[in-house]
Amino acid sequence: MTGRAIEDTTEREALRSWVPDADRLTTWLGDAVAGFNGPIRLERISGGQSNPTFRLFAPSGDLVLRSKPVGPTLPSAHAVDREFRVLQALGGTGVPIPRAVAFCDDLSVIGTMFYVMELVPGRVFWDPRLPDLSREERGNIFDSMNETIARIHALSPAEIGLGDYGRPGAYVERQVSRWTKQYTASETDPNPAMDWLIDWLPQNMPADGETRLVHGDYRLDNLLIHPTEPRVVAVLDWELSTLGDPIADFAYHAMSWRLAPQLFRGLAGIDFAESGIPDERHYLDAYLKRTGLERPANWEFYLVLSMFRIASILQGIARRSIDGTASNADAAEIGRKARPISERARDLAQNIRSS
Repeated sequence: MTGRAIEDTTEREALRSWVPDADRLTTWLGDAVAGFNGPIRLERISGGQSNPTFRLFAPSGDLVLRSKPVGPTLPSAHAVDREFRVLQALGGTGVPIPRAVAFCDDLSVIGTMFYVMELVPGRVFWDPRLPDLSREERGNIFDSMNETIARIHALSPAEIGLGDYGRPGAYVERQVSRWTKQYTASETDPNPAMDWLIDWLPQNMPADGETRLVHGDYRLDNLLIHPTEPRVVAVLDWELSTLGDPIADFAYHAMSWRLAPQLFRGLAGIDFAESGIPDERHYLDAYLKRTGLERPANWEFYLVLSMFRIASILQGIARRSIDGTASNADAAEIGRKARPISERARDLAQNIRSS
């Protein structure tokens, strides 16, 4: 390994282990947060590939800090300022969220933009099969997830101050374009399935749907479940939120029903009746009833788009693993899932075309 390569590796490891300066942060919190009392202790919250997140232990009460990564990033990436804005807008709407406390874009404090929010006690589940819970608990958690995303999509963006939070219309078109560019920029090896989808998706896009607030990454592991009760108490990770098509947002959430558990946190192949988890049709029906939205004639197109999108995201993780800039030690293994997911999407699209 060359001297330059050693320096690069050391720098990347330092970024992964970075912790904000506690003294400067304590001073800022004392000025920005009413009733705050230090000192603080920081503990990094693991999980995810994106924005560093820390629990702040303090005598006046614990908080959570979420920051943009230190160092160079893409201009529109890691938009913690948008996350803070949407959390503020959702306060009082009935959507379960952590309360937004304070935002800081002064880089002299910890070296990067960040915000703090209240700490909401809760459980995080990574396996949607919820193997350690009872049949009744599983059913109630899935019903709460369904009710929560329906509540988000029922909101009028303009009425909560988010009328300019994104571009109205052409959401699916922009998604196809965005994730095509993301994939091509991070391609490492030829993937015929992705090439096929890049050609197929623009030719089969549905007409524009309604414009609502969309979470952008709504899934079980981005939710906090009550410590003892089977219900959602907080929706996290609003980094990809914008204005868009609620059906596309829901399809990205419902993609789990079409993926095998070993492929990517999927539900395909489980015994739904035995598990207490609703099957895809009943879950979609419950969502449509709650939102009043019409059943999409091209539902499976949205699922193909969702798989294409996650494959593009995973390919980006694979690229960062090769470049040595990934924030997760498991990035290479995670990135390898891009190919089988893209092949699943292509197969589904071909079934739509043949039927």
